[in-house]
Formats: sequence, C-alpha cells, structure tokens
Amino acid sequence: MPGSQRTRLLASAAAFAGALASQASAQDLQYWVYSDFAQGDALALQQEFIDEFIAEHPGVTITISGKGDDDLTAGQVAGAASGNLPDVFMNGMAVGAQLVEVGALSNIYDLWMAQPQEYRDQFDADAIASCQPSPEEMWCIPYTGFGSLVFRNLTVLEKASIDPADVPATWDEWHAQMLKVHEAGIAAIPDQSLVFNSIAATYSMVAGIDDWGIDFDTNTTKITPEAMAKTLEIFVDMMEVGSGTSRNDQATKDMFISDQLAFHAVGPWVDPTYREAAETSGLNYDFVLLPGVGEREHGGIKSYEIIGVAPGENQEIAFEFAAYVAEKNQMLRWAKLLSRYNANAAAMADPEVSDLPLIAQSVESVKYALDTKPPYFVGAVPNCYSSIVIDYSAAAADGDMEPAEAAEEMIAELNECLAD
Repeated sequence: MPGSQRTRLLASAAAFAGALASQASAQDLQYWVYSDFAQGDALALQQEFIDEFIAEHPGVTITISGKGDDDLTAGQVAGAASGNLPDVFMNGMAVGAQLVEVGALSNIYDLWMAQPQEYRDQFDADAIASCQPSPEEMWCIPYTGFGSLVFRNLTVLEKASIDPADVPATWDEWHAQMLKVHEAGIAAIPDQSLVFNSIAATYSMVAGIDDWGIDFDTNTTKITPEAMAKTLEIFVDMMEVGSGTSRNDQATKDMFISDQLAFHAVGPWVDPTYREAAETSGLNYDFVLLPGVGEREHGGIKSYEIIGVAPGENQEIAFEFAAYVAEKNQMLRWAKLLSRYNANAAAMADPEVSDLPLIAQSVESVKYALDTKPPYFVGAVPNCYSSIVIDYSAAAADGDMEPAEAAEEMIAELNECLAD
C-alpha cells in the first residue's frame, strides 16, 4: 500500500475513533426545576450556571425544564417506574422518602464525601443532617429553603388604628390586632385550616418539635391532643375575623395587594409579587416573625427544596453539576437575585446578602420553626395523614366539632392511617 494512502486511512480511522469517543463521552443531562426557576431572571441565572458548568465540561449538554410542584413529583415517580428519570432534579424535602422508596434518588454519600471538607462545611448542618437519615446514606443536596413569615399590610393596620411599630409578640396580642382590623370592616387573615402547611405553622405557635411529626418506629403521630386542641381553638378565633380564602389562593394575594387583608402568614415566595405591587400600585407592607403562644417565643415551619440525582450512568456528572449549582458563589448570586434564604450557610452569612431584610428575617425564622413533615427520608408520609389533619381542622374551624373532640378524633385516625 502506498505511503500516502496508508496515511490517509490511518487519519480517517483516527478521526472515526475520535468521533466515536466524542459521542461516547457526550452526556445530555435533563435538569428539572420548579416552574418559578424556569422563567424570567431566575431562568437567566440558571442558564448562566449551566453555561459555566458546560464550559468546564466539554461534551456535556444540559436541558432545563420547569415543572409545577405536583408535576415534579408525579414525573419523578413515573420516571423511576419507566427508567426515564431526569438526571438532576429539584423537589421538596418532605417528599424525599417517597422518592427514595420508588428508586428515583441515588445515594450520593460517597460522591458527597469525596468533596473537599471546605465545600461540605459551607452548608447548614441541620439541612445536611436531614438528607442523611443514617450512616453512609445521603439522598440530596439541600438547596433553597424557607421559614414562616407574617406579611403585614401596613395601610390596613393604620386604618384599624394599629401602629405598625407594634409587632405582636404573642398570639393574644396578634388576635387583639385581628379584632381591631375586623372592627374596621376589613378581613384580618385567610382561613388557616384549609392547607396542611398553614395548619402546621399555627400548631407550631403552640408546640415544639417533640410534639410534632411521626414516630416511624411505632407508626404513630407525635401530635398531642392538648396542643392540637389549642391550635383548633385558634382556628375558631381566626374564622371570626378571616377572609374565607386559603393562604394559597390567588384571591388572598389580590386582597392583600388591594388593602382588603391585613395579614398573610406564608413563606417568602410571595414577596416578589408583593414587591412588584409596591412598585406599581403603592402596596405598603412588611414581614415579621410568627408569634407564639405561652412559652413558645415564635412559631413557624421550615423546610428545604432539594437537588436530587437519579441513579444511572450519568449520576457522577449529574452530581458534579448539582454540587456546582449549590456551591456558595452560585447560591450567593441566587440569594442576591431573589432575596431567598437557602441552605448554603456560607452564602447566607456573606455581607452581600445577610443584611437583606427578607433573608435576615428568614434566617431568624428558621431558628424557631418546626420542620413541615419530619423526620425526612425515614418514611413516606401517607396521603391520608395530611387529609385527616385538614379535615378535622376545617371541621373545628367551621364549628362542626368542638376543638378538644376534633383533636382526639384526629389523632386516633392519624394513628390508624399510619398503622395501615
């Protein structure tokens, strides 16, 4: 064979081998995020993270998709059954055990421990512990989070002759303000008995962590009849001055923006809407911590969104990307953009964001708050658990049952639900 022809064949073979190697090394990652994170400025910043990671990892492509809360969980459960999971995805820590049970999450413990100690030390210790239910298990990287806040319409308070500087320190003080608002002909607060998380937040005003959550060793609830009865009494008091809407209804936000509602006890995710209304329609508002009852200094619930990695051939590069997104520099940029609390404690302590009011209040709120559905990653909370809590709370709030009776029957049914 002539030398020139042999050279061309060798070059062609090398090019073909290189193409095969490139094809084999190319990794297309599917990245599912909350729908709010896949639009506007949030999407632009997420895309920056993606582009930066790809620049350091030639051959990797990442496709971001926004999903609603229910769609995230349903898609991940269905994907685990079909073997067609997104490689990296977000969800709430409260559904983590369910995702583990269906095989949607990879145990990333070894990959996590391979990270430098300096990197691992960036994160909130409690949040990391929640992702690690037992030795050598780690199912998530904690991401954004929240603690309960009370958004206050200051225009409404002034109409009700309430000094905005008078921040209620106890439930009794807060209830007295609600009565003043009601006397002024304005709704004080949404119906807190219609949504599990608003019920949990109200319960947290009464009880501590020892009286909340599930004991998976005995499959019984840790809710006590005394604490729940007091909580249900609070719902009865709120109903007399309430709007009749749920805390999650669009109507609730509309009423707050239009000065028809005094208080909205919820998470920080409503702040962008209220901030925009302040700029465009003159909404005058602030946010404070949820007061407590008796010895409870403050109430509130907390939880984290997580980044999970699916099992499979892409899990190592998917973990690298997840770890990059959750690293301090990225979480600092994320916090500056959205004023949102997150699990990267090093970012939260950075002077660039630590003085932002929403972050500062969120950091303070988390100190007192109860986890939404603890313990995480130990057992999946059955659907009947949430529905039972809601049904009995609504029955007491509507006057169909006495609070003490509703609390006793609620707990009995919760234990039956868990036993099954």
